[in-house]
Amino acid sequence: MDATATRPRRFTLGRLLRWLFKAILGFVLLSVLWVAIYRFVPPPVTFTMLAGAIDGRGIDKRWMPLSRIDPNVARAAIGAEDARFCAHHGFDFGAIQQAMKHNERAKRIHGGSTISQQTAKNVFLWQGRSYLRKGLEAWFTLLIETIWGKHRIMEMYLNVAETGIGTYGVDAGALRYFHHDASRMSATEAARLVAVFPLPKVRGAVAPVGAVRRYGNRIAARIGTVQHGGYDRCIR
Repeated sequence: MDATATRPRRFTLGRLLRWLFKAILGFVLLSVLWVAIYRFVPPPVTFTMLAGAIDGRGIDKRWMPLSRIDPNVARAAIGAEDARFCAHHGFDFGAIQQAMKHNERAKRIHGGSTISQQTAKNVFLWQGRSYLRKGLEAWFTLLIETIWGKHRIMEMYLNVAETGIGTYGVDAGALRYFHHDASRMSATEAARLVAVFPLPKVRGAVAPVGAVRRYGNRIAARIGTVQHGGYDRCIR
């Protein structure tokens, strides 16, 4: 019997590099396919939704095409979250630098994420802060900007954003707070709904008070600016 036949295979650097290459290639191909499928198909569920369901919050979600969502909602989102949404290619480096400067001297951390980055996180990843998640977020942001385009990114963003405890998407949020769907929203309603996005578990869009009310009023005032300034031109 040949002794070499039973000899254990030695763990070498070359073998490790080949394994890493195959793993990275597999991840790239699967992630591209995943994003390509969601270009045409709404995601059945996200990690954020699953985490909420495990915690007992349930999942209340409704999909509505962007063409049916009242334009005030997208304009409110652009005015509140990402004024350069139609101008950048997924990352707003000016906003990132401003956020970093603010965080150096402030106790409350501000993010510099674009709508594209938030969409990548909400659809494909989990909540929380880590270098791994931020790295994956950057990768998926590049993919959706390339494969989806702005119209689909905004459509996905408005349909998966958490708008209340266990409530996902602006249509489900509109029904929860205003008792009608998202196809007809006043500027005030759209602004108050978008004001919930950053902290959906503690904010409400009905009769908001204090900082939430002031934030909603600021967003409502920006809707006209977004419309007349053409900041939403890429999704019209």
